[in-house]
Amino acid sequence: MKELQRLTTEYVEAEDRIRISGELTSSETVVMWLSQRLLLRLLPHLFLWLEKQSNDNIPMEIEQSFAQDAAKANLTPETPVQRLTGSQEWLVGAVDLTPNSNTLAMSFRSQTGQRETLALQAVPLRQWLEIIHTLWAVAEWPSHVWPEWIASKGDASELGHASRLH
Repeated sequence: MKELQRLTTEYVEAEDRIRISGELTSSETVVMWLSQRLLLRLLPHLFLWLEKQSNDNIPMEIEQSFAQDAAKANLTPETPVQRLTGSQEWLVGAVDLTPNSNTLAMSFRSQTGQRETLALQAVPLRQWLEIIHTLWAVAEWPSHVWPEWIASKGDASELGHASRLH
């Protein structure tokens, strides 16, 4: 198991799935596919972890909204992760979460034993969720899973019809 250093997340319409192209510590790449079904189960846990990072003096909805706006404002385009010939490619069957006070580690697992880990602090996790939310709208998947502090930030028409973000 290696840790993902960088990733490019994109919606692939022909597969109706999210593709993550990840760069590993050893400069290798891996391609992982996330289904809507798995994301519907994963996302509420990510939202809950972010909400637990809150300040008790500010109403949760307001604090989360401000924090999400700040993360979105600091999201800068990067060079996409290039999928290399011979890169491992597999469907993610489960995601194990390991939370601690500063970081949430997500261990993506396949049904055949592949495993890669992505550890994110709150701001990068919010930025990745912003990307997933944008792609979710492009995919025209049901939006009921998204909390108000993300869902009210715009829709796919406002963000363009990009299918790849990083």
